[in-house]
Amino acid sequence: MIFRVAWFNSLLVCILKCTLVHGQHINQYQLELGTFPASNQTPFWLRANQYGTIPLSSPVGRAVLGIQSDYQVVDSTGHRPLVDWGYGINVVANIGQTNQVMLPEAYIKGRLGAFELYAGRRKEVIGLMDTLLTTGSYIWSGNALPIPKIQLAIPKFTALPFTKGILSLMGAFSHGWFENADRLVKGGYLHQSSLYGRFGKPTWRIRLYGGFNHQVMWGGYSDYLGPSVTANGRLPSAIKYFPAVVFGTRNPFPDDPSIQTITNFEENRIGNHLGSVDLAADVNLGHWNLFLYRQFFYDDGSLFYGTNLEDGLNGIRLKNRNLLGSTPFFLRQITFEYLFTGSQGGESFILDDPQRRGRDDYFNNSQYLDGWTYFGHTIGTPFLTPQQEVNSSLPPRYGIANNRVSVFHLALSALLGGKVDVTTRLSFSRNAGSYANPYVSIPGQFSGLLTASIPVNLFGGTVLNGALALDSGELLPNSVGGYISLRKTGMFGRQQKPRSVLSPRWPFK
Repeated sequence: MIFRVAWFNSLLVCILKCTLVHGQHINQYQLELGTFPASNQTPFWLRANQYGTIPLSSPVGRAVLGIQSDYQVVDSTGHRPLVDWGYGINVVANIGQTNQVMLPEAYIKGRLGAFELYAGRRKEVIGLMDTLLTTGSYIWSGNALPIPKIQLAIPKFTALPFTKGILSLMGAFSHGWFENADRLVKGGYLHQSSLYGRFGKPTWRIRLYGGFNHQVMWGGYSDYLGPSVTANGRLPSAIKYFPAVVFGTRNPFPDDPSIQTITNFEENRIGNHLGSVDLAADVNLGHWNLFLYRQFFYDDGSLFYGTNLEDGLNGIRLKNRNLLGSTPFFLRQITFEYLFTGSQGGESFILDDPQRRGRDDYFNNSQYLDGWTYFGHTIGTPFLTPQQEVNSSLPPRYGIANNRVSVFHLALSALLGGKVDVTTRLSFSRNAGSYANPYVSIPGQFSGLLTASIPVNLFGGTVLNGALALDSGELLPNSVGGYISLRKTGMFGRQQKPRSVLSPRWPFK
């Protein structure tokens, strides 16, 4: 199993103790049973951005069980505790060609004012973009199983004092652990930090956003790395190197006998540094909200020198501000995105020429040979694909095989007849492989998805979910597949002395 049983048991005991002592939260649960009929490999949009819980080979059966307890909401008197806590556990079991039991969520969290500390695995996305119908944030899309980490954050935009709510900030600082199973570099760490700002009060018609995130793979050891990129198979892992990891500075200990200086690696910086710089704006237009966003990528020095500005995730989201519609077809949201990663600063890399420091090779690295992946899934946008997902006839490459792409994406969400929730995702991509292993034919790929959810009167009220997906093209194996499930959600453990009546909250999105 992917998770360690002892760690899971310790976390569960801690959660139960907290529940017994406090007993003041509304706990929520989710139970889902489903199946995945498919003609071939699981279609792209059935598995992409599903937190690594759906395998390439379609499972015959699937079961999901989750419980969570969030922070207390503000009551009718405006009271919210200064100190609060919460937890979440989500277990997924797949039965078929690949039998799996996974733990995509297992965390405990605590809040002190605007600050939050959590430990464990939790579903997250990072970056400024639409979170409902997107292709996925470039750097952290929810495509892979969440990485276990400890994180201190301001998780929501919080107004700075003395700015009257005009300036708000959110950000995070965390340390995580990569897996060892089936990974060429073992014992690796994750450093993660982000900072985003908002200009404008929530009530203003126009609000502007900006910020960045910084991801670093560092530390570890490997039997597969040569002397040109490591010292005796080991990478700097001691705590004394952590400040250089956080700030992206050069090796502060070039004469350290325990780890030799490595040309173009530790002399440049310690670890594999990557991330995005994001800009966004949203505008209220009557009954609609318009959200525009752009993510700039960095994986080397190209963004600093301005040579990869063509690359980026561009998005437009139009969202209906009315919660419910009375028409037979009620459009809730429409999203259009264009993702381009073909430049990477150009095909040449000359260290002493800033205008020719290209070949960024997004999500790949000469030390961390597995690339920006976790348990074989791309951590960032799923359109940068690892070798095991693409057609075997294409030129093979370990790690991320296809990272030069052009993607057009259209998606919408609607309500039919006041009952049936419908979403669709339609994506077309052109794929060039990588500079190191190019796809000469530039294969095209279409991936589409149609989903529908309707409440039914079974077991005290459940939701019937259905999905139909299609892959057609030269990048992925052609496949048609679907998903059918029943989902039951509810609450248990109500407050003993509630301050006010709390409305149900949808536990899992």
